[in-house]
Amino acid sequence: VVARIERAGVVNVAVVGLGWWGCHIIERFSTLTESPIRVHLAVEKIPDKSLNFVRRHKLEIMGDYERALDRSDIDAVILTTPHGQHEEQVIQAATAGKHVFCEKPLTLSQESAQRMVACCSGAEVVLGIGHERRFEPAMLALKNLVDDGTLGTILHVESAFSHDKLADLPVDDWRAAPEHGPAVAMTGMGIHLTDSWIQMFGPVEQVFAERARLVTALPTGDVVCVQARFASGMTGFLSALLVTPFFMRYHVFGSLGWAQVIDTAHPDSSDHTAQLTVQTRAGKRWLENHEGTDAVVVNLETFAMAVLGQTEYPVPTEELIQNIAMLDAIGRSFESGQAEQV
Repeated sequence: VVARIERAGVVNVAVVGLGWWGCHIIERFSTLTESPIRVHLAVEKIPDKSLNFVRRHKLEIMGDYERALDRSDIDAVILTTPHGQHEEQVIQAATAGKHVFCEKPLTLSQESAQRMVACCSGAEVVLGIGHERRFEPAMLALKNLVDDGTLGTILHVESAFSHDKLADLPVDDWRAAPEHGPAVAMTGMGIHLTDSWIQMFGPVEQVFAERARLVTALPTGDVVCVQARFASGMTGFLSALLVTPFFMRYHVFGSLGWAQVIDTAHPDSSDHTAQLTVQTRAGKRWLENHEGTDAVVVNLETFAMAVLGQTEYPVPTEELIQNIAMLDAIGRSFESGQAEQV
């Protein structure tokens, strides 16, 4: 299988789950003339509801995930399925020798994440994750400022992410069910912020989290806020709002300056851009406008290149585990009303 992939120079994938995001991924790759990824198969538990979509994209569809894993013409799977199903599906894929790209959140508990990472490592398959913010130009520029010392010692980070794409989510939608996460705003938006925190600043030791239901009827609410203390001693605050129109701000404060990224549109938008503003203690201030890139595609193509042996996938597995450990602690804090250790 490895030799065939290397000869072809392309990774044949099955997209598993044809909801909003699974269809978005297929749509994006259908517009590309060259890519190391070829969407070869769609897997949907109830195939009939997606027939028009797959016919339009000239895709084969099947309803049995295990049968898809048995196919020799499938090299990897992209999982866009309910969060509570991820562990079983990742382990099934790895056991079958398939590489796995899993949408966020990877899973819902630290122990589950550890099992998934261990299985993929033992099977020698690549485990990718849908945290595309790591690949956005403005965020990479901000990370460089953190890493090269321009901002000095990092003291604090504030992050806010809201959009109203799920504002009218039905109460009985799987995303709203407690077994698929402690809050839709956290698993849908906040998890991107915590991933970026860990990437830039290292592990978080303690969190205090609150959620509220002010507008929707969703049982896990529509507002999330989290205070955090990092292992380094720095602090952080994030908010994730389920009904407010799109807003994304990421603001880092250091002993020698601050830097802020503000995005203009959701990453799935074709006109997505971002502005980086930097202020140093020496009085220097500058702005950088970063044109949008399809970070979802960049992430998936980087995953494919890792499968092909052309690069290392740039998300360390220990950071995958740390992010889920933080999600787990946030859920516990929601329930206890107290700060929780990560």
